[in-house]
Amino acid sequence: MQSILRGASPRLGCSTRANGYRLRGTLNALYLAGARRAQPMAALHTPSQVRASVARIHTSSIARSAAVASEAARESGGSGSSTADLGDLIPCERIRNVGIIAHVDHGKTTLVDCLLKQSGALLGSSAMQETRVMDSNAIEKERGITILSKVTSLMYRNHRINIVDTPGHADFGGEVERILSMVDSVVLVVDASEGPMAQTKFVLTKALARGIHPLVVLNKVDRPSSRPDEVDSELLELFLALGASDEQTSYDLLYASAKEGWCTSDLAETDALAKASASGNKKAGNMVPLLDAIIRSVPPPKGARENAPFSMLVTQLEANSYLGKCALGRINSGIVSIGDKIRVLEPGTGAVREEGKVTKLFLRSGVQQIEMKRAGAGDLVSLSGVPTVGVNATIAGPEVTEALDYVPVDPPTISVTFSVNDSPLAGREGKMLTSNMIRDRLRREAETNVALQVVDDGKSESMEVRGRGELQLSVLIETMRREGFELSVTPPRVLYKRVPDDKNAVLEPYEEITIDVDHKASGVVIEKLTKRKGELKSFVDVADKARLIFHIPTRGLLGYASEFKNDTHGTGVMNHAFLRYGEHAGAFEKTRKSSMICLATGTATSYALNMIEPRGTLFIKNGDDVYPGMIVGELSKDGSDLEVNPTKAKQLTNIRAAGKDEAIRLTPVKPWALEEAIAYVNPDEAIEVTPTQVRLRKRILDPNSRKRSSRKQVSDIDQFVD
Repeated sequence: MQSILRGASPRLGCSTRANGYRLRGTLNALYLAGARRAQPMAALHTPSQVRASVARIHTSSIARSAAVASEAARESGGSGSSTADLGDLIPCERIRNVGIIAHVDHGKTTLVDCLLKQSGALLGSSAMQETRVMDSNAIEKERGITILSKVTSLMYRNHRINIVDTPGHADFGGEVERILSMVDSVVLVVDASEGPMAQTKFVLTKALARGIHPLVVLNKVDRPSSRPDEVDSELLELFLALGASDEQTSYDLLYASAKEGWCTSDLAETDALAKASASGNKKAGNMVPLLDAIIRSVPPPKGARENAPFSMLVTQLEANSYLGKCALGRINSGIVSIGDKIRVLEPGTGAVREEGKVTKLFLRSGVQQIEMKRAGAGDLVSLSGVPTVGVNATIAGPEVTEALDYVPVDPPTISVTFSVNDSPLAGREGKMLTSNMIRDRLRREAETNVALQVVDDGKSESMEVRGRGELQLSVLIETMRREGFELSVTPPRVLYKRVPDDKNAVLEPYEEITIDVDHKASGVVIEKLTKRKGELKSFVDVADKARLIFHIPTRGLLGYASEFKNDTHGTGVMNHAFLRYGEHAGAFEKTRKSSMICLATGTATSYALNMIEPRGTLFIKNGDDVYPGMIVGELSKDGSDLEVNPTKAKQLTNIRAAGKDEAIRLTPVKPWALEEAIAYVNPDEAIEVTPTQVRLRKRILDPNSRKRSSRKQVSDIDQFVD
């Protein structure tokens, strides 16, 4: 065995560890399957050939079951041989439920666009000419990221393929965890240049834990920097490190360029397809190999339809201007029709929350909703008729008394406090100002977003909102300000935990952070993350970049994003995902300089700002309204906060000056972006958010009260232990 492993490594062009595990798994699979006359291992020269040999064994049972089911449908005179419409109730064996998972910016939404357009699901729609049609949210289009999971479907070879597009950012991992209960397999999209990243590991861990056999697509293989063989080896090592079974490691591998609209299972064809696309030949390739692989590799849904009661787990809520609240989910068993009586069961307890009847049934195809008359087990549908339904609830027939099991999401790691805007400038822009309005809005958000937790003691005007990361919370704040809310937000704080056996010990969340930077910037990145208690786990070269992998406390990342952009001149890429709870790492060194605090109410003048600017960096410009306690700049030297008066005006007299006054030239001020403000503020500061403005301020505006509070400040750990 050892000689085979050593001899095969150079020929496979992969790491020794990867080849060793792959060949060991191959030999075990061949032995268990009784394939003693299979080709010798020495004849397998590439990872694709090794995988193909094993895949024939491991996927044969799925392929046989699907073929038998289809043949049975045809012989029984059912609709298996006829052409079905999307809105029809079709047999389970001709349904495929698949999720698209990937790290951020690896191309999964572009891949879904391509599948919908080539399958004809967008014909006759204006979305045919658009890009990223699944990113329908305004913030998603502006930022170029997926925030909410979306369900769509298409028809191919008389099969209905239901596709769930998921977010790629770690802060929205709760959306990924929810959809895994809706699908039978996933398409794992990996950038052929970057390889597996932090979120790739997160989503793959969740998929493998549920026993899912992923289908892997190496995207962007037409780029000059692509390295498909190396990425394949890195993926295999990741599968093995996460405890994947032999069947899961024998995944089907496809090579694609979602942007150009082609896919292939043969690595040798990628160069020709890339050249054809570059020359303008858009018909050189298509996504048929991926669609065929989905039908071949993804098992049909399980669940009895006939003589089984209807039950469905709600995974998402949708708003409809005519029907009200619609519940999206996968039908677990039975058949439901319009007009059927249904009931809503509370998650966990099974208590009946509401009874009603189905008023509408919808299936989404492309960007349109198709009305259905009946739907059965395995279908992903939206239904209306129960306005009080919530996420993770069970919708079932009257005879069902037990709620379906749901997948709990990972707990949040950071929190912020929302409260009313009590600054002197409050109420000038927003329409939603009171604490009751803010409280109701946050409660509605918690009903649909299970990754968020809202803690309300019912006594104060503030509410604590807990989430996965700064981006997730900033998206919520941005959405509320666009709706007309004015509010005050505290900086993010990590959520600690007590050790059960030792009340004096505290655990804090840690994250794995992956950074790709130019080699010349790697030194300063390592230095700053080390000061933030980060531990360097890996330093490797990827293409022309240095890839750094750190394990770091979550609080070490708070406020680091803006520093990272400056240190890498905007060329670095940083991604992170929750790792574990570990021992408290101790206090950090101070990473931010002190502030310049306004001590007067009025309008900033260029005369005063010109005198203040030599002290540091200004955050305001001439003509801005200011008030006592507002942060107007950052000092260039470290020390205590400095109180300044930016409203001071030049005194006018009738005495003519001997010399001519010089023109005042101030450095242009960049407006605060919400994410930058959240990452910048200190624990004793807050962010004032209005529909058009983001201002920084002290939490306590009065200077005397602020000084008294600083003397009796409670430690962050004692105040925010979960």
